[in-house]
Parts: sequence; structure tokens; C-alpha cells
Amino acid sequence: MKSMMTPAKRTNRLGSAKSGVHHFITQRVSAIALVIALPIFVIAFTFSGAPDADASRAFFGSAFGALITLITMIATLYHMRLGLQVVIEDYIHGAGLKFTLLIANTLITYGLMLAGAYALIRLALAG
Repeated sequence: MKSMMTPAKRTNRLGSAKSGVHHFITQRVSAIALVIALPIFVIAFTFSGAPDADASRAFFGSAFGALITLITMIATLYHMRLGLQVVIEDYIHGAGLKFTLLIANTLITYGLMLAGAYALIRLALAG
């Protein structure tokens, strides 16, 4: 039996979820933040005497070193979360597995952010 629906009616509920533009913009903003922060971090860390453990501790304990490390780490992890979310949404087809992986992606990302911030605070207070 043929459907009497028009093509527009069949695709009516398959349109935009209204969050694609926001996701696109946040991914581009995090990429721009990384383009700026990552070279600054690499150059500053390289010239801090990085192979030496005391110099590395001093770099991460300084205000500038801790701040640029925190900005770079958060931008990197957030950008990773957004990119992995797209991969999960596009290539995982089971609803339960997709939901589980999206939750795990978010929790692991924010857990890594907290662990990194905690490590930087410990290094700053120890120095």
C-alpha cells in the first residue's frame, strides 16, 4: 500500500534539531582558542627549561604558566569533546549505546578538566 504523504510531510520531523549552529560555532571558537593558546604554551614551556623537573615545577607554579596551561588544557579537552560528540552521533546507530557514549564523553572530559586543574593548583601551592 502506497503512502499518501508528500515528500515534505515525510521529512517534516527529520529536520534540524536546532543545536547544529551552536555546536558549529563553539567548535570553531575552541579551535581559534587553540590556534592562539597552543603556540604560546609550547613556546613558553620550551623556554622555561622544561627537561629540568625544578624548572617545569616553577613554570607550572607561576601565574603565567598555570594560566596558559589551564587555558590550553580546557580548550583542548572541550574541542575534543565536541569533535568526539560528532563522531558518536554520526557513526553509532544504537540509541542506548549512543546515549551511554555521549554521557561517558562528557563525564570523562569534565573529569580530566578537574584533574588537570587540581594538578595545577597542587603545583602552584607547592611552589
